[in-house]
Amino acid sequence: MKKISILGSTGSIGTQTLDVVAMHPEDFAIDGLAAGSNTALLLEQCRRFKPRRVSVGSKALADEIRSSLPDGTELFYGEEGLVEIAAGGEAEMIVTALVGSVGLESTLAAIEAGRNIGLANKETLVTAGHLVMEAVRRTGVSLLPVDSEHSAIFQCLNGENRRDIAGITITASGGSFRDYSRAELSNVTVEDALRHPNWSMGAKITIDSATMVNKGLEVIEARWLFDLPYEQIHVLLHPESIIHSFVEFQDSSIIAQLGSPDMRVPIQYALTYPQRLVSPAKSLSLAETGRLTFREMDLVRYPALRMAIESGKAGGTAPTAFNAANEIAVARFLRREIPFLRIEEIIDEVLQRHQNTASPDLQQIKECDAAVRTLAAGL
Repeated sequence: MKKISILGSTGSIGTQTLDVVAMHPEDFAIDGLAAGSNTALLLEQCRRFKPRRVSVGSKALADEIRSSLPDGTELFYGEEGLVEIAAGGEAEMIVTALVGSVGLESTLAAIEAGRNIGLANKETLVTAGHLVMEAVRRTGVSLLPVDSEHSAIFQCLNGENRRDIAGITITASGGSFRDYSRAELSNVTVEDALRHPNWSMGAKITIDSATMVNKGLEVIEARWLFDLPYEQIHVLLHPESIIHSFVEFQDSSIIAQLGSPDMRVPIQYALTYPQRLVSPAKSLSLAETGRLTFREMDLVRYPALRMAIESGKAGGTAPTAFNAANEIAVARFLRREIPFLRIEEIIDEVLQRHQNTASPDLQQIKECDAAVRTLAAGL
């Protein structure tokens, strides 16, 4: 039985990870759960899965739930609590399902503790890919992608010689506004943006899908996961979200991974690799699907994707600045402080002012992240 801890257990990926665990109780046990402020759901998860260790976002929240936890459950809180769940206990694998750069230090702590990683927190590689991958190489742990696109590429490369890769293509649904012109985006609402046509995701990732920031973060993540130059990483619009990504080889052969749009499939594959178990997801019927369509990615229509790729190519602290600016801008949009198109404008203004630092250490990354957040909050 594999022992698992989940960072971000009450979010979209965290709850779907627990769906997988619940379907295979003989294969998995929960060692630790870390959540932010959704203590009601966390307590429900504790009663059902009986983790030995739990963490919440603050001391006040910890004091609030302490008496409601099952006997013997260790309780932690804050950033130190995330690190305890990630690096302490008996978990063999840590599923990093946190949203945003908050997952970086706990992921690094888990790697240093020799834990295998199921990575759903793409911002970890976006902000500090050089540090994370160096730690993975040094410790010899496994870092398995949970994002559907990166899981697809990982599966397509099984048994293949990496030197034979001509390129990889990450598919994109296009998000909530894929059929909107730029002019039509001027007056869209938060509710409009949160209605993703294909996937069930958290609010922040759904907004990132609408701006195509999410795809930009995935391009940067793919650069680190698969050690490929940006020139070999492509993005293609695929509204049906059936082909999750594909790889082209030097002989012009293409291997793609297909499936219904259900995150529990790549989550489960990361948990069980190299084995496959029966999945809770619906089986794909291509006959029912009927047809698959594709469109070239328009970087004028989606300037945030262009800025993400440019930041990735620049390296250093540029991806950190891009990500931090976006996190603040999206939070402001969700609070209805700014219109939708202002998200891209804030990212652009931040990047125009950013002084890049090459090969940053963790402290420099944290300082850049904090400074950009302050700047973006005031723009």
